Amino acid sequence: MTGPRAGWEAPVTVAELVNAGPLAGARMYGSGENPVHQVRIVDELSVFGTVAPHTAVVLIGTAASGGWAVEMATRRAWEQAAACVIAPAGGLSEGSGEVLAERLGVTLIFVDEDPLIVAVRVASAAARPEAARTQLVARCATRLAEAGPSARRVLGVLNAELPGTSVTLLDRYGRHLAGARTVDRPGVARPGTEAQGAGGRGPDRGRPEPSGDDDRGTPPGTGLRWDASARPEGGARPEGSGRSEGGARAGGGVGARWSAEVEVPDLDGGVLGTLVAAGSSRSPGWPAAVRTVLRLAVAPLTAWAAQERLRSSRDFALRRALAERLLADAQQEPGEPGEPEPEESGARAEAIALGWPVEGALTAYQVRPTAEAGDAALAGTLIAAAVGQVPALPRGEGWAGWSALDPGELAERLHRCLRTMPWPCAAGVGARVEGLPSVEESLLGAEAAAFVAGPGAVVRADRMGPAELLGALPTGVLRTPATVVLRPLLAVDKDGTLLETLAAVLDEGGALRAAERLGVHRNTITTRLERIKSAGFDLDDAATRLALQLACHVLLR
Repeated sequence: MTGPRAGWEAPVTVAELVNAGPLAGARMYGSGENPVHQVRIVDELSVFGTVAPHTAVVLIGTAASGGWAVEMATRRAWEQAAACVIAPAGGLSEGSGEVLAERLGVTLIFVDEDPLIVAVRVASAAARPEAARTQLVARCATRLAEAGPSARRVLGVLNAELPGTSVTLLDRYGRHLAGARTVDRPGVARPGTEAQGAGGRGPDRGRPEPSGDDDRGTPPGTGLRWDASARPEGGARPEGSGRSEGGARAGGGVGARWSAEVEVPDLDGGVLGTLVAAGSSRSPGWPAAVRTVLRLAVAPLTAWAAQERLRSSRDFALRRALAERLLADAQQEPGEPGEPEPEESGARAEAIALGWPVEGALTAYQVRPTAEAGDAALAGTLIAAAVGQVPALPRGEGWAGWSALDPGELAERLHRCLRTMPWPCAAGVGARVEGLPSVEESLLGAEAAAFVAGPGAVVRADRMGPAELLGALPTGVLRTPATVVLRPLLAVDKDGTLLETLAAVLDEGGALRAAERLGVHRNTITTRLERIKSAGFDLDDAATRLALQLACHVLLR
């Protein structure tokens, strides 16, 4: 069998019967990793001599009663390599039987129902493992539909319905969004073994190392990853003996570690994140069923992202608050070495659902109205339509945010955005930075670039020259200080020619180029410079030249 249901016909494990099958609600001691091939009802201990390996032994009659009956049955089950021992609850042996089961590595189960009825159900599940797993998938489908479009509720259902399996939702950057905080992905980083994904096989051809008569493996087409190094404790069974050599802990040892991953798309055809499940199993049927359940969760998670995006598109205040929370979280100081990392904020999950970039190389932008400002919500909608799913929060005299685009591509899209604005605007693009903690630096550059850009123009901060930097000066604030600095010159400059000459000489770096710029003879410039110096200005002093150049630009603008 190939495809997503490959491996479903593999024998069910004891853990499957307890977690999602006819033994649900029973008390299990041990890992339950052994496969169940058949069921045997035992009413006397002498019957154990004919019990085959991988048999679920159901105790009744004298085998289940008496002070030490369950303990003796557990020891005999260990000798015969039985899958598990099922005994009626309430007997005197339940407490001591638990201790012996854990010491021998035998899975012991106590049930409240009639053991004969339980035996029939277990036998049915063992005979038709695919049907038993189909019931699990059907139940998960119902619960996922009831959970609705909520990442937390969906992951809560998965982790509740798949005991022994950790399920988490990672964003497209590989960081936790919802579900289990940590998931061991054995096929990814096991030293000494080759990781394998959905489309490849390692040198062991995708199968864990075999253990005696255990017939596990990775069925083709499941997209599962196995850890070949995680074999049951105790090694192969010695010839002529039904038990594991040395006796493995917790029900015969932990089975092969596996992980399954399912990609979750977003509305734009990209990747919202990845659902990752991991656990251990000696049967490929369980991880194959888990993968099918993961696929059922893709639709509600995509719907959750769509709902978040729709809610945000209707509420500009919500998007603004979310962007501000992201920036505030990014500026928080990391803890001391050795301290546990703080919980991920909900803002990150919401931003990922909206399609906002929150990691990697980022470029800030600012759109500034050059006339009377318009509606902020409309501006944010038009920016998103041209640039993509990006935050747009009020900042300074306009609206700012960040994108994963490089500065050149972002500038081109902002050009198109400015043509769609119902009022004249200019835009600026900041330098490319790494991660949200550095976005503030890029935002400052974008704000300065937008300030010097004219209507309909986009200026990149990484390409601003001296003229653009000087043009970004806040003239309204600096006009009074500039007038004070140049007051001696303004007192003798009746027509403004001296101020214009001083600005040209300082900008061009000399009298000759200043004369060419103003279209006058060099001697004229020399004469005017003498008058400027006589007003008390020392043009040979670097600090004086800088102050005069800034003051000239402020007044001439």
